[in-house]
Amino acid sequence: MTSLILFDFDGTLADTAPDLAAAANAQRALRGMGPLPVDVLRPVASQGARGMLRVALGLQPGHDEYEAARQRFLDHYAANSTLHSRLFPGIAELLEHIRAQGLAWGIVTNKATHLTRPIVEHLNLMRHCAALVCGDTTPHAKPHPAPLLHAAREAGYGADRCLYVGDDLRDIQAAHAAGMPAVAAAYGYLGDGGPIDTWQAEARADDVAGLWPAITTLLPK
Repeated sequence: MTSLILFDFDGTLADTAPDLAAAANAQRALRGMGPLPVDVLRPVASQGARGMLRVALGLQPGHDEYEAARQRFLDHYAANSTLHSRLFPGIAELLEHIRAQGLAWGIVTNKATHLTRPIVEHLNLMRHCAALVCGDTTPHAKPHPAPLLHAAREAGYGADRCLYVGDDLRDIQAAHAAGMPAVAAAYGYLGDGGPIDTWQAEARADDVAGLWPAITTLLPK
Protein backbone atom coordinates (compact mmCIF):
# COMPACT_ATOMS: atom_id res chain seq x y z
CA MET A 1 0.00 0.00 0.00
CA THR A 2 1.28 3.45 -0.89
CA SER A 3 2.00 6.26 1.57
CA LEU A 4 1.85 10.06 1.70
CA ILE A 5 4.87 12.14 2.67
CA LEU A 6 3.92 15.61 3.82
CA PHE A 7 6.41 18.47 3.93
CA ASP A 8 6.56 21.85 5.57
CA PHE A 9 7.40 24.49 2.97
CA ASP A 10 9.58 27.37 4.23
CA GLY A 11 12.92 26.03 5.42
CA THR A 12 12.11 22.42 4.47
CA LEU A 13 11.40 22.34 0.74
CA ALA A 14 12.30 25.91 -0.17
CA ASP A 15 14.70 28.57 1.00
CA THR A 16 12.32 31.53 1.13
CA ALA A 17 14.34 33.50 3.67
CA PRO A 18 15.97 35.92 1.18
CA ASP A 19 12.64 37.34 0.00
CA LEU A 20 11.24 37.45 3.54
CA ALA A 21 14.38 39.24 4.72
CA ALA A 22 14.10 41.73 1.88
CA ALA A 23 10.54 42.57 2.97
CA ALA A 24 11.73 43.03 6.56
CA ASN A 25 14.66 45.20 5.49
CA ALA A 26 12.28 47.34 3.42
CA GLN A 27 10.49 48.16 6.67
CA ARG A 28 13.78 49.05 8.30
CA ALA A 29 14.60 51.35 5.37
CA LEU A 30 11.32 53.20 5.87
CA ARG A 31 12.54 53.99 9.38
CA GLY A 32 15.98 55.08 8.24
CA MET A 33 17.62 51.89 9.50
CA GLY A 34 20.24 49.89 7.65
CA PRO A 35 19.56 46.36 6.40
CA LEU A 36 20.16 43.30 8.54
CA PRO A 37 22.08 40.36 7.03
CA VAL A 38 19.87 37.54 5.78
CA ASP A 39 21.58 35.17 8.21
CA VAL A 40 20.29 37.24 11.14
CA LEU A 41 16.71 36.95 9.91
CA ARG A 42 16.89 33.40 8.53
CA PRO A 43 16.21 31.57 11.85
CA VAL A 44 12.77 33.22 12.18
CA ALA A 45 11.78 32.92 8.52
CA SER A 46 9.27 30.17 9.33
CA GLN A 47 7.49 32.57 11.70
CA GLY A 48 6.57 34.95 8.88
CA ALA A 49 5.69 38.56 9.67
CA ARG A 50 5.59 37.97 13.41
CA GLY A 51 9.16 36.71 13.58
CA MET A 52 10.55 39.06 10.97
CA LEU A 53 9.12 42.20 12.56
CA ARG A 54 10.25 41.12 16.01
CA VAL A 55 13.86 40.76 14.88
CA ALA A 56 13.95 43.55 12.29
CA LEU A 57 12.00 46.24 14.16
CA GLY A 58 11.58 44.99 17.71
CA LEU A 59 7.80 44.99 17.24
CA GLN A 60 5.49 42.42 18.80
CA PRO A 61 1.74 41.86 18.29
CA GLY A 62 -0.09 44.31 20.51
CA HIS A 63 2.35 47.16 19.88
CA ASP A 64 0.64 50.30 18.53
CA GLU A 65 2.71 50.19 15.34
CA TYR A 66 2.63 46.44 14.77
CA GLU A 67 -0.43 46.04 12.52
CA ALA A 68 0.54 48.85 10.15
CA ALA A 69 4.09 47.50 9.89
CA ARG A 70 2.75 43.98 9.39
CA GLN A 71 0.54 45.07 6.50
CA ARG A 72 3.39 46.96 4.82
CA PHE A 73 5.62 43.90 5.27
CA LEU A 74 3.01 41.56 3.76
CA ASP A 75 2.32 43.89 0.83
CA HIS A 76 6.01 44.10 0.00
CA TYR A 77 6.46 40.37 0.37
CA ALA A 78 3.44 39.49 -1.78
CA ALA A 79 4.81 41.62 -4.61
CA ASN A 80 8.35 40.21 -4.37
CA SER A 81 8.05 36.67 -2.98
CA THR A 82 9.49 34.83 -6.00
CA LEU A 83 12.57 36.93 -6.68
CA HIS A 84 15.10 34.87 -4.75
CA SER A 85 13.16 31.94 -3.24
CA ARG A 86 14.43 28.59 -4.48
CA LEU A 87 14.05 24.91 -3.71
CA PHE A 88 16.92 23.67 -1.61
CA PRO A 89 19.42 21.84 -3.84
CA GLY A 90 18.36 18.22 -4.20
CA ILE A 91 14.69 18.74 -3.30
CA ALA A 92 13.40 18.52 -6.88
CA GLU A 93 15.23 15.23 -7.31
CA LEU A 94 13.91 13.93 -3.99
CA LEU A 95 10.31 14.68 -4.92
CA GLU A 96 10.74 12.94 -8.26
CA HIS A 97 12.29 9.95 -6.51
CA ILE A 98 9.32 9.78 -4.15
CA ARG A 99 6.97 9.64 -7.14
CA ALA A 100 9.14 7.02 -8.82
CA GLN A 101 8.72 4.85 -5.75
CA GLY A 102 4.95 4.99 -6.15
CA LEU A 103 4.52 7.30 -3.17
CA ALA A 104 2.69 10.63 -2.94
CA TRP A 105 3.82 13.91 -1.42
CA GLY A 106 2.12 17.11 -0.31
CA ILE A 107 2.75 20.41 1.44
CA VAL A 108 1.40 21.68 4.78
CA THR A 109 2.46 25.20 5.74
CA ASN A 110 1.32 27.93 8.12
CA LYS A 111 1.83 30.55 5.40
CA ALA A 112 -1.43 31.98 4.04
CA THR A 113 -2.70 30.63 0.72
CA HIS A 114 -2.35 33.90 -1.20
CA LEU A 115 1.31 34.04 -0.21
CA THR A 116 2.07 30.35 -0.63
CA ARG A 117 0.49 29.42 -3.93
CA PRO A 118 2.42 31.90 -6.15
CA ILE A 119 5.73 30.56 -4.83
CA VAL A 120 4.66 26.91 -5.12
CA GLU A 121 3.56 27.55 -8.71
CA HIS A 122 6.74 29.50 -9.49
CA LEU A 123 8.78 26.52 -8.29
CA ASN A 124 6.74 24.13 -10.48
CA LEU A 125 5.46 22.07 -7.57
CA MET A 126 1.71 22.10 -8.19
CA ARG A 127 1.66 19.48 -10.95
CA HIS A 128 2.50 16.56 -8.69
CA CYS A 129 1.50 17.94 -5.26
CA ALA A 130 -1.17 15.64 -3.82
CA ALA A 131 -2.31 18.25 -1.27
CA LEU A 132 -1.51 21.89 -0.54
CA VAL A 133 -2.74 22.98 2.89
CA CYS A 134 -1.97 26.52 4.04
CA GLY A 135 -2.35 28.46 7.25
CA ASP A 136 -5.87 29.58 6.35
CA THR A 137 -7.12 26.30 4.86
CA THR A 138 -8.44 25.07 8.21
CA PRO A 139 -9.54 27.00 11.31
CA HIS A 140 -6.28 26.01 13.03
CA ALA A 141 -2.59 26.28 12.19
CA LYS A 142 0.28 24.05 13.27
CA PRO A 143 1.02 22.81 15.91
CA HIS A 144 -2.69 21.88 15.80
CA PRO A 145 -3.14 18.60 13.90
CA ALA A 146 -6.01 19.88 11.73
CA PRO A 147 -3.88 20.99 8.73
CA LEU A 148 -2.07 17.64 8.52
CA LEU A 149 -5.27 15.64 8.89
CA HIS A 150 -6.92 17.82 6.22
CA ALA A 151 -4.00 17.15 3.85
CA ALA A 152 -4.28 13.40 4.43
CA ARG A 153 -8.02 13.44 3.69
CA GLU A 154 -7.56 15.64 0.62
CA ALA A 155 -4.99 13.23 -0.81
CA GLY A 156 -7.05 10.18 0.13
CA TYR A 157 -4.88 8.73 2.90
CA GLY A 158 -5.43 7.76 6.49
CA ALA A 159 -3.13 9.34 9.05
CA ASP A 160 -1.59 5.92 9.61
CA ARG A 161 -0.24 6.03 6.02
CA CYS A 162 1.38 9.46 6.42
CA LEU A 163 4.52 11.04 7.82
CA TYR A 164 5.59 14.68 8.10
CA VAL A 165 8.89 16.45 7.47
CA GLY A 166 9.55 19.87 8.98
CA ASP A 167 12.20 22.22 10.32
CA ASP A 168 10.35 23.67 13.32
CA LEU A 169 9.25 22.28 16.68
CA ARG A 170 5.65 23.10 15.71
CA ASP A 171 5.97 20.68 12.79
CA ILE A 172 6.96 17.81 15.03
CA GLN A 173 4.23 18.65 17.53
CA ALA A 174 1.61 18.83 14.76
CA ALA A 175 2.70 15.48 13.33
CA HIS A 176 2.50 13.75 16.69
CA ALA A 177 -0.89 15.34 17.44
CA ALA A 178 -2.10 13.97 14.09
CA GLY A 179 -0.75 10.50 14.85
CA MET A 180 2.05 10.73 12.29
CA PRO A 181 5.78 10.11 12.71
CA ALA A 182 8.03 13.06 11.94
CA VAL A 183 11.39 13.80 10.38
CA ALA A 184 13.20 16.89 11.71
CA ALA A 185 14.93 18.79 8.89
CA ALA A 186 18.04 19.99 10.72
CA TYR A 187 19.27 21.95 7.69
CA GLY A 188 16.27 24.32 7.89
CA TYR A 189 15.47 27.46 9.83
CA LEU A 190 14.80 25.66 13.16
CA GLY A 191 13.14 28.68 14.81
CA ASP A 192 13.35 29.17 18.57
CA GLY A 193 12.00 25.82 19.75
CA GLY A 194 15.17 24.79 21.54
CA PRO A 195 17.75 22.16 20.51
CA ILE A 196 16.48 19.95 17.71
CA ASP A 197 17.44 16.81 19.61
CA THR A 198 14.80 17.69 22.22
CA TRP A 199 11.94 17.79 19.68
CA GLN A 200 11.37 14.03 19.91
CA ALA A 201 11.15 13.53 16.15
CA GLU A 202 11.35 9.89 15.09
CA ALA A 203 14.11 10.68 12.57
CA ARG A 204 16.44 13.53 11.67
CA ALA A 205 17.98 14.69 8.39
CA ASP A 206 21.05 16.90 8.68
CA ASP A 207 20.91 17.79 4.98
CA VAL A 208 18.67 17.21 1.98
CA ALA A 209 20.66 14.11 1.06
CA GLY A 210 19.67 12.64 4.41
CA LEU A 211 15.93 13.11 3.88
CA TRP A 212 15.23 9.96 1.89
CA PRO A 213 17.13 7.63 4.26
CA ALA A 214 15.26 9.23 7.18
CA ILE A 215 11.91 8.93 5.40
CA THR A 216 12.43 5.27 4.54
CA THR A 217 12.88 4.38 8.20
CA LEU A 218 9.39 5.74 8.95
CA LEU A 219 7.36 4.55 5.97
CA PRO A 220 4.44 2.36 7.05
CA LYS A 221 4.99 -1.29 6.26
